[in-house]
Amino acid sequence: MQAPSKALPRAFYDRDTVDVARDLLGKTLVHVSRGVEYVGRIVEVEAYLGPHDLASHSSRGLTARTGVMFGPPGHAYVYLVYGIHCCMNVVTGPDGHASAVLIRAVEPVKNAEGPTRGPGRLCKAMRIDRRLNGHDLTSDDFHIADPPVSEPLSIVKRARVGVDYAGQ
Repeated sequence: MQAPSKALPRAFYDRDTVDVARDLLGKTLVHVSRGVEYVGRIVEVEAYLGPHDLASHSSRGLTARTGVMFGPPGHAYVYLVYGIHCCMNVVTGPDGHASAVLIRAVEPVKNAEGPTRGPGRLCKAMRIDRRLNGHDLTSDDFHIADPPVSEPLSIVKRARVGVDYAGQ
């Protein structure tokens, strides 16, 4: 029997957002919901670099919706897009910096059923919804962990998706 995964420490998230984004690749996203453990290997991410980044929700300032992004690192920022799909971000950097990494895709590892490429699809497959907004990712029931076995990664850097208006 495999030992339960151990959540990454808060210090992992309290770093430069681009570094956190790169280092999230290959980690496992774990969500325990109603006694079922859903696990996916993170294979695609997108960095949002704070209020100066026009593609970031934090560029509109501190609001009820974006408050989690301005809080301490290591929390989930989960929001609804198009009134239909949930998207999950990981808050990074120092408290008040308002930067985050969007989890764009996971590779199913355990109990994640259906498509998992695309932020809305992965949230549906992993049972992630807005009730998890603000959730501490150092918890046992919803976290990111090192994989049980490290596998080689091939990292490809591309332009962010759907935010051409924001520039580079």
